[in-house]
Order: sequence, then structure tokens, then C-alpha cells
Amino acid sequence: MEKRNITKDRAWIEINLENLENNIKEIKKVIDEKCKIMAIVKANAYGHGMINIAKKLNEMGIEDFAVATLSEGIELRENNIKGNILILGYTDFKDIEYVIKYDLIQTIVDYEYAKKVDEMKLENKIKVHIKINTGMNRIGTSYKNIEQLIQIYQMKNIEILGIFSHFCVADSTKKEDEEFTKKQINNFFNCINTIKEQGYNVGKIHIQSSYGILNYPEVKCDYVRPGIIMYGNYSSKGDKTKIIPNIKPVLSLKARITTIKEIAQGESVSYGRTYISQTTKKIATVSIGYADGYPRNLSGKGVKVLINNEYAGIIGRICMDQLVVDISDIRNVKQGDIVTLIGEEKEISAEEISYKSHTITNELLCRLGDRLERVNL
Repeated sequence: MEKRNITKDRAWIEINLENLENNIKEIKKVIDEKCKIMAIVKANAYGHGMINIAKKLNEMGIEDFAVATLSEGIELRENNIKGNILILGYTDFKDIEYVIKYDLIQTIVDYEYAKKVDEMKLENKIKVHIKINTGMNRIGTSYKNIEQLIQIYQMKNIEILGIFSHFCVADSTKKEDEEFTKKQINNFFNCINTIKEQGYNVGKIHIQSSYGILNYPEVKCDYVRPGIIMYGNYSSKGDKTKIIPNIKPVLSLKARITTIKEIAQGESVSYGRTYISQTTKKIATVSIGYADGYPRNLSGKGVKVLINNEYAGIIGRICMDQLVVDISDIRNVKQGDIVTLIGEEKEISAEEISYKSHTITNELLCRLGDRLERVNL
């Protein structure tokens, strides 16, 4: 079959690698000179394209990465990504051999998990980081179970390279949430100090993800784990942080106008006839929909897109592969014109779109689908 360049024929994502580089520099301004960045590239690098992003980060000297799954870690290795790769989540025991084969680092999700791994007949030790539960109550051995944590350090089949925890309200500036986060910090470091006092090398320590970096920069660790801010966004519209970096969005979402038509007063648009025109309108169909990850629940929310540097409103229900916009007030629109649905502009920023779809930016970006090609600017 003849190969064709169809990258920008329908709908696609543009990746600004200069903005990624800028964001890394901004993060480095906040952290200690000796602290390293462990780049979070799980979930296809928050929708940005995991391999493309990781390769650029490798070029920039980043050699520590975190993923959610074994398959993500293997994919990085198969694409020649260099450095340490930490699997943040659970890996089934039958697949532990692949963690070793691909030189990955496994999270010890709790004491029982460590015991079972230690009892396995492995050719080589498995590299691990121990997860401490300091209050998130998701995974990890509780900071209260210090005896269990020390026992993990005594196990012979595992090579402990680090220990970490995770904040659950570091994005909040409410007094009670700040107090809870400070308790997490104290619990984490008290636990580490106790293990050290028993004569064990805890390895690299880390607890700060994006909001931990910006709201608790005084916490000194070996790694920080930037996710959403590395991609130039905040999780929610209007989030306030103690440090305000000059981060820039890395991702833009674009599609094309496929048809243009006029509708008369009283005519409806799209499924359910939820939009009925009150006047004669000029409308355009755009080649993107909820199957691409653009949320269907944005229908009827007054969401805008950008066409020829002018805003146009989405009307009617967003379909699986298409949506419709009102272009009555925009001149010279033609078939094939580019439509920007997520970009740096305020009305179509990822934070604004996620706010109107009642979610966080992280989810919005992660849901952008595989049929959207990722194109470097």
C-alpha cells in the first residue's frame, strides 16, 4: 500500500519542545543544585507522546524517569531511552523477570509484596524503590510499620535504590491541608531517619511532585518528580502556588474544517436537537470528536475554538468524530482551515477546557487518543 503523509489531514497534536526545555529550566531554578529531576512520562507523557518527550529529555541530560506500568518501562527501553526508569505502580509477580531483563526499577507497594518478591527464585536481584504511605492511603507500607520497613532492607533478593512517598493535598493552600502536608513531610523524614539509625542506606529519597515542588521547595530530596508543570500546565484553573514559574504549555490540539454551510432560523444542529438556531447562521464542521479525547460533556458549555485568530463557539452535541462551530462572525473561513481546540490562548487553554468539562488538566491531556498524531514544531 502506498505510504502517504496524513499527519495533519484531520486532527493532530503539536508539541513545542522549546517550551518543554523552558519548563525544565524553570523547575531547575526552584530545586537544589544537587537535586535531580525524575521526569514523569506515564500515560503517554500526559498525552504528549512518551517516546518523543523522553528522547528530548535524554538530550537535555535528564536520565531519571517514572512510569506507571511495566509495559511503559519496556517501551522506553525498546526505544533506547537511557537512565533509571522507576515503575510507580504494581507489577504482577509472573512479570518480575521482565523488570530485571529491561533494567527497570520496581516500586515495593507494601510489605507483603516485598516478601513474595524476596522469596522468588530470581537469577539477579531486582532493583527497587520502597513506597512509604504517609497519609495518601493508596499504596505503600505505612510509616508506622517501621519494623516491616527495616525487614525489607534485610531482604536478600532485592537491591534498594531509593525510598519515596506522595503528597495528597500539596496543591491546596488551605490551612488544614498545609498542616496535613507538613505531617506527611515529618512522617516521611522521621521514618527515613529511624531506618538510617539502624545502619541502613535508604538510597535516593523523593516526595515532591509538581505542587510539592512549587509549594514546598524547602523540602530537600535527591529527586523531584514533575508531571503536569513539566508540560506547562497547572492541574486546575486558578491554582495558586507559592512559587510561580514561567512555564509554557507544550501541547496544542488542532483539527480542520471539513464543511461549511448556512442554516436558517429554527434549524437544529447535531444529535438530540439540543441547539436550535434563533437566526440564520453560518456553521462549520470540524474533524475531531470525543473518540479523539475531546470531552463530549463540553457540549452546550459555551466552549470556544480558534479559527484564523478569532474565536468561534461550539454548538450542538460533540460527536464521536466531529463537532460543529458557529462561524457567522468570522470572515474568509474556508474548507481545510485549521482549528485550534487547545492552545496557549486563555479561552482555549488546557486549564480552561478542563474546568468547563468538570475535570483536571491531567485527565484532559491523558485522554487525548492515539489516532491523534503528535507533531514536533
